[in-house]
Order: sequence, then C-alpha cells, then structure tokens
Amino acid sequence: MSTVAVEVVYRGIFQKTLARNIVRSIVFAARKEGKIGTAFGRYGDSPERNGIPAKQFAIVSDSPEELEENLAVYEAREVDVTINVDDTMCKGIESWAWYGLQPINALTKPGGTLIVTSRQAADALIEDIHQKDSAYNLAIIPASTSYSGLWVYKDDHTDVRILGALAKVCPELVSLDSMVAALEDQGWGGLKATSARNTYDRLTSRPVEPGEGSDDEPFSFDLPGWKSMEEGLVIRGIEEGGGFRGGSLGDSYDPINTPSILPQGYEPTRNSVFKKFSTRAMRPVINFDTCIKCTLCWLQCPDTCFDVTPDGLYDANMEACCGCAVCEAVCPVPDCITMVNEAEFNDNNSQYEHWTRDKDGYHNWMAELIQIQKDKDSTRSHGYHSPGVYESESEVALTGDDD
Repeated sequence: MSTVAVEVVYRGIFQKTLARNIVRSIVFAARKEGKIGTAFGRYGDSPERNGIPAKQFAIVSDSPEELEENLAVYEAREVDVTINVDDTMCKGIESWAWYGLQPINALTKPGGTLIVTSRQAADALIEDIHQKDSAYNLAIIPASTSYSGLWVYKDDHTDVRILGALAKVCPELVSLDSMVAALEDQGWGGLKATSARNTYDRLTSRPVEPGEGSDDEPFSFDLPGWKSMEEGLVIRGIEEGGGFRGGSLGDSYDPINTPSILPQGYEPTRNSVFKKFSTRAMRPVINFDTCIKCTLCWLQCPDTCFDVTPDGLYDANMEACCGCAVCEAVCPVPDCITMVNEAEFNDNNSQYEHWTRDKDGYHNWMAELIQIQKDKDSTRSHGYHSPGVYESESEVALTGDDD
C-alpha cells in the first residue's frame, strides 16, 4: 500500500456524528496494522448549516513522510473511496460555492468505489449520478438515510455497516479484523461488530462504465481573476424583484409605479450562482386547490424560495428551495404542502406551471408522489427531527441488520 484516501460526503449538522465516527474509526483501524493516518473535516461556505453538504476525509499511509506529503494539498485531488451517506446527494453537491455543482463521484479515482446507503436499486442511482470518463464501482448498503447529527446519535448501525463495506471494497486500506478490533476498542462490540461483519460478507458492487449515468452538465461559473478584482470592499445590494415569470406582464412589471404586486405576481431576485437545491433531501409538493392564500409559507420560508403567482398562490422555486420543511410546518391547511423524498424527482420545474397547464394531470402526479412517500417510509427524511424520534427509530439496532 502507498496512500489510501477516503471521503465521506454528509449532510451538515444532520449527519456530522455519523461522518466523524466513520473517519475516526478508519484511522484507529489503520493503527492496528502499523500504518499512520489522520482524519479531518472540510466544510462549506455556510458550515454545515441546514444540511448543506460537507466532507470528512481519512488519509492512511505507510509512513509519516508519505502522509505529510499527501496532506500538503488543501484538498484531496482524488480518493480511492467516496462514501455517500444520503442517496439524494447522488445528484451532485454544492458544498463550496466557488465550485458550482460537483458530481458525487468527482474525486473518485479510476477503478475506485462509490459506497452509497440507499433503498434504491443500482440503476436508479446511476440515473442520477453524473457520468465519468473512467470506470468505477458502485456499492450499495441497503439502508434508509441515517441522521446522526450534531445534537443526537441515531445508533442504527449505519456507521459500522459502512466500515464493514469499506474493508470489503478497499482491502488495501485495512482488513476486516483490524476494523472490528478498532470498533471493539471504542465499545462497539457485540451486535455492532456483527453488523460490520455481515455487511462485509453480503456486500456486492457493480461496475459503472465510462459514459454510464446522467449526461446533465453540472452548472458552473467563471470566477473573477485577480485583475478584475475591485479596490476595497464592495458589497452589492440585492436588486428588487419583479413580476412572476409566468404572469401576464412578465418582465414589463414596474414595482415602483404599480402599487399592488398580486395582479402580476412577484418573484424575488435570487443569487444566480448559489443553487440551494443541492442541499435538499426532500421537497415540498403543493396542492394549489386547497391553498387559502394565507401567505405563511411565503413569509416564513428562510430562503425566500416562494414566488407569488398572478392569482395570489405561492409557487416554490425549486432551485432556491433547500428542503427545510418550514413551509409544511406553518401551513394551516392539512396536506396542502407535503414533503416528498428528493429521489422521486428528476427536474426543478415549476409545480404551479404544471398545475395551470394540466390540473388533472397535476393532481394524479401529486397523489402518486404522496402515496409513494407514505409507502416507502412513514418517518421524515429531511433531518429535522426531535431526539425522541431518533430513539423510537433506533430499535433496528437490536437486530444488527435492517436488510
């Protein structure tokens, strides 16, 4: 072995503990074999806020000199294994605003492995994952998204199952025996060690060939060069919004000379660079027929993602929505806003425009999505939980296996 690098991509504060447990255990296991390693975090511009994707790394080498050489770079240029602990991030992540959207496999080296915890089949995940020019492997651990975050720890064995899988797909990193020994040193013997061994024995991986996967071009932008920097500190004011994009007046809306915004609708000006949808695990689905136009979703949304339509309804802009579910929480009408798993969607199109174009079709689409959400998982999956919910969901740990 020379040096092996592993990255864990996780959803900010909602999976912080989970990611930390994984990378720390990798380093502890490496020491069992006389290797040297280190684990460290790499955060976003808004560090771990509201589930914004962040990363933890574990780097393991044979010697201190080799480890120091690899740590001389600000960020790993490539990794042997990428671990994605929330399958909705297979669509790509924007943890650093100066990069644009990064494919989840951007750093996975040729022949490396992407490990995903997911209830989806491989083909469904690959449909979301951006294509690469080189082949890599996809390994899936059958599991629901585990939110072991900043304040609570959901002991559902997701961390040890991932560590067992890691020993299987990357044997040059550490052996299974060393991994289990490191778990036992941390007090994670018994059923948790059994879960790691079971995952090691049962895990299978699928090769993903070059060009296989989503052909969507990840959005990107040009950064200003040092010659174009302005003197001093310049903070640009946010421009005033205008008419709703689907309204009858459109760009001709004049917010100064037209006192009422409702006849034309209203769309706030948003950051054209930072696309918050990459932070989203769920998205709101809106029943426009039961909306009473109370304005609460529009007023309470922390990311100003709602547009006022010409008829006074509220359309969630899916490029601005971070999936926090505040709108659902404040809505006074039962089932008017329902959070649905992000994995069920393939675009960020306007729901309001769909509804106005084909109301019957929209109702069928909405009913199907809500039923899928109820059938798949009766619990919430966007990270905003109380500790009591975690405790009630942790019983799966008693079996040591949730396949």
